[in-house]
Amino acid sequence: MNTPLNESAAAFDVLGIGNALVDVLSTEDEGFIDRLDLVKGSMTLIDTERAEEIYAAMGDKTEASGGSAANTLSGVASFGGRAAYIGRVKDDGLGKSFGHDLNSLGVHFDSVKATDGDPTGRCMIVVTPDGERTMNTYLGASATLCADHLDTDLIASARITFLEGYLFDRPEAKEAFRTAAEAAHRAGRKVSLTLSDSFCVERHRDDFLELVSEGVDILFANEDEITGLYGVDSFDEAIAAVRGVCEIAAITKGKDGSVVVTADEIVPVAAHQIPKRVDTTGAGDLYAAGFLFGLTQGRSLHDSGMLGSIAAAAVIGHIGPRPGLSLAQMIPLAD
Repeated sequence: MNTPLNESAAAFDVLGIGNALVDVLSTEDEGFIDRLDLVKGSMTLIDTERAEEIYAAMGDKTEASGGSAANTLSGVASFGGRAAYIGRVKDDGLGKSFGHDLNSLGVHFDSVKATDGDPTGRCMIVVTPDGERTMNTYLGASATLCADHLDTDLIASARITFLEGYLFDRPEAKEAFRTAAEAAHRAGRKVSLTLSDSFCVERHRDDFLELVSEGVDILFANEDEITGLYGVDSFDEAIAAVRGVCEIAAITKGKDGSVVVTADEIVPVAAHQIPKRVDTTGAGDLYAAGFLFGLTQGRSLHDSGMLGSIAAAAVIGHIGPRPGLSLAQMIPLAD
């Protein structure tokens, strides 16, 4: 690919739609996982009472605006791309903080805030010494997003609309995804989806399969998610199943890098090495950021994958889902 995607004038490179959450992170020992009866390495949806229990048990905490798609968009902006975001927060303290933080990072966010109902959502992220992250998410206001909350003109103004699989738990959200995909395609734009989590795939396998085959141009998944989506036992079987279903599938393999799959080719991409794996929170989100930024700038599939690897490495090396440095300065590493 030698020219940027979607040549017609675009106000934004990537627009993300997802669960607007405030991330609450703490580092805990393995015993914490057992004491709180957490499912290590997974994302578990919780209610208000459980959220308060886990929050109270966590030690020193770091709080920042987050959510998977918001992390991806902050990464796109850090590379120098033009990013925008649609998500549902309440007009409360956390909701105001969420919006201020995203805009300060260079991500356009002006979604109308809810004035009643559940408070702004938050995700409690526990990081264990092996770098694994265990997430317990109280969706709050973010789960109420529906098609009526979408700005279809804003969607039409972005080269790529990026959909977060975590948002897919309600019929109204599924309809919002389909509405967003239709709006993007009517404008001649691309639609991207991240499967987000193997538990998400288990809950919504049939709906995801339909969306991927009918409405998605660029798919992101890891090994567990893609094998779960197609109900197969091996990575190679999953690659064969997804090949040609959507235009591009970028499948991450942890320390083994990633594979970019199209109908015509399979492109292996090496992982970018880091001295120490500290925290995997946001690694997949930042991989998507680098890949999507590369595509919108007309880079090859391999070089876009390398930007994804570089961005993922930048976030794995420290606590938290944001790289903590300007990703733009790391672009030459992909050349």
